[in-house]
Amino acid sequence: MSEVFACRPIAYLRSPYAQRIDAPHQSTVVQGTQSGEVVEARLEFVDDLAPEAYADLAGFERIWLIFAFHRSQGWKAQVKPPRGGPKRGVLATRSPHRPNPLGLSAVELVAVEPGALILRGVDLLDGTPVLDIKPYVPYADAFAGSRAGWIDEIDAAQGRQSAPGPKRPRKPPGGRAG
Repeated sequence: MSEVFACRPIAYLRSPYAQRIDAPHQSTVVQGTQSGEVVEARLEFVDDLAPEAYADLAGFERIWLIFAFHRSQGWKAQVKPPRGGPKRGVLATRSPHRPNPLGLSAVELVAVEPGALILRGVDLLDGTPVLDIKPYVPYADAFAGSRAGWIDEIDAAQGRQSAPGPKRPRKPPGGRAG
C-alpha cells in the first residue's frame, strides 16, 4: 500500500552553483569545483514562514538541510558512483536520482538574518527547495569510526574524501576554456 506525503518548501537556497558539474559532490569535498574553495550561500525563507520558527538556530555551528533534488529526472535501482567502481544499489549511494528525490546535507551556519540564513560549505544548486532544517547535534549525529561499506574500500585505494574531477573542462566566466 503506497501512501503519498506532501511537502512544501520552507526556503530556497541561493548558491553560486548553477549547474550540477559546478557543485561539490559532498559539502566538505571541494576538490574539482571551479573555485576549489568552500563557498557561502544564502538560504531565503518563504514569506509565510514565521521568524519564530528559526529564531533559536543562532549558536549552532552546523545544521542539516533536508531538500528536494528538484532537477532529478527519474531513478534507477543501480547507479555508477562518481568515484568509480561497479554499479551500486541507489540506496547505498548519495545519488540525486532516487525513488524519492530527497537530499540531506550538513552545512555550516554562519549567521541568522531576518528571513534568511547565511551558510558555508553547501553542495546544493541555486534554487534548491529546502523542505526542513534540523540542528546538527554532535553527540547524536557523529559516530566516529563507523563503517561505510564499499566507500571504505574506495577510501583505502584513493584516499579519504577523494572527489572526482570535472567531467568536462570548465569555461571561465565569459571566456573560453583554456
